[in-house]
Amino acid sequence: MISVMLVDDHAVVRMGFKMLLESDQDIKVIAEADSGEAAIRAYVEHHPQVVVMDITMPGIGGMEAIERILAKDNHARILVLSAHEDSVHPKRVLNAGAMGYVTKRSAAEELIKAIRSVAQGKKYIEAGVAQQMAIQQLSGEQNPVDVLSEREFEVFMSLARGKSTNEIAETLFLSPRTVGTHLYNIKQKLNAQNSAEIALIAMRCGLLEP
Repeated sequence: MISVMLVDDHAVVRMGFKMLLESDQDIKVIAEADSGEAAIRAYVEHHPQVVVMDITMPGIGGMEAIERILAKDNHARILVLSAHEDSVHPKRVLNAGAMGYVTKRSAAEELIKAIRSVAQGKKYIEAGVAQQMAIQQLSGEQNPVDVLSEREFEVFMSLARGKSTNEIAETLFLSPRTVGTHLYNIKQKLNAQNSAEIALIAMRCGLLEP
């Protein structure tokens, strides 16, 4: 039996995936969390074999939660289940220490296969995502957002989606001044003048629908 913890800020999404996973007799969902902070606490309490985690959540977010869980237990096995279908997010979560990446649009069988692989200590990347990553690597193109730190990347994505400094501060539990510092660094690194240019860069990188 593989014990799983589900991490997603939407209760309905968690409920759907729990029903889907528990239709397989080898998988048992033993814990749930609705934020990165709750995921860290629940991991310490329940020690699931596999953490299935979304990365776009309020608070510290999934990326930082991955790093903090691994800091507490470097044997933690984390599979990211995300709505993002680009090549940038999977690269970042794998660099952070996650063992797999599956999109929310993937078939139920693929998610179950991914959980089994990660439970055995094997890496698993959904085929379509792996292909995108390989193409980018072969073309030798560096994605402009690769220069951003994890926190800068989160602020960058929020800005690209049209959120204000105060909204970002509230969502990420940062002070507006800290967000302002990140914004300054992002503009410097990406040579962007304003939020419109930031949104344009996000579209070009396939991180935002035009």
